[in-house]
Amino acid sequence: MGSFSIWHWLIVLVVVVLVFGTKKLGNVGSDLGKAVKGFKDGIKGEEDKTPKAEEQKTIDVDAKDKSTH
Repeated sequence: MGSFSIWHWLIVLVVVVLVFGTKKLGNVGSDLGKAVKGFKDGIKGEEDKTPKAEEQKTIDVDAKDKSTH
């Protein structure tokens, strides 16, 4: 089975449209678009939550007790 030409893909598209109908395919397309948009918004939201490098505060872990006993 070699590579498929444009005519093979057009025949497959016609068969899919005949089997599922255009309304059902439109609903699937819009649902897929909403899912992709939700995923992008989720990723963008996660990036907004993480502090940037210049906003991060360092903690001195070598701090010593300076009180005298």
